[in-house]
Amino acid sequence: MGTTAPNPRRITMTPAARRVLAAASRLFYERGIHAVGVDLISAEAGVTKKTLYDRFGSKEQIVVEYLADRDERWRAFLAEHLDAAGPAPGERVLAVFDASRAWAEEFSPRGCSMVNAHVEIGDPAHPAHPIITGQKRWMLALFTDLASEIAPETADSTARTLMLLHEGALVAHGLGVFPDAIARAREQARALLA
Repeated sequence: MGTTAPNPRRITMTPAARRVLAAASRLFYERGIHAVGVDLISAEAGVTKKTLYDRFGSKEQIVVEYLADRDERWRAFLAEHLDAAGPAPGERVLAVFDASRAWAEEFSPRGCSMVNAHVEIGDPAHPAHPIITGQKRWMLALFTDLASEIAPETADSTARTLMLLHEGALVAHGLGVFPDAIARAREQARALLA
């Protein structure tokens, strides 16, 4: 599998940095990372470019903070859904799809921010790359843990199938391929677990 990339450096958030991050997050998600420059971010945040660079140092660091923040918020959101699902592993698997559907409706009408970012950041040397791949590895590990509680002998295979259903649904949702792709993937996950 190769070596694990180190965790990217993170910054301490000041009020101005929070405004920059909020503006950048909205703009990056709506328009794409490469399409948004620091001039637009600083104007939308109501800060000078000097303040932006004083807080973040580079646009790359803003991208790191944007993706890390979304990842942290997603994990907390998912944890709430998993807790509400109770201890039954099958219900917890389905809760992942329920959480993704709720998250997509509220925060991700244009699809998964990590998948969208990976389209623009394919270079493993980019400081945000470990966040993107780290989230997807974490999701696979979560599905593997849940599948091992259901059928340990087929956990790896089941987890990979669940991951493919999940990620495919996120992409289909973002592209608007067909209505309610995540609910369809949930039903396929239910059938797989049966």
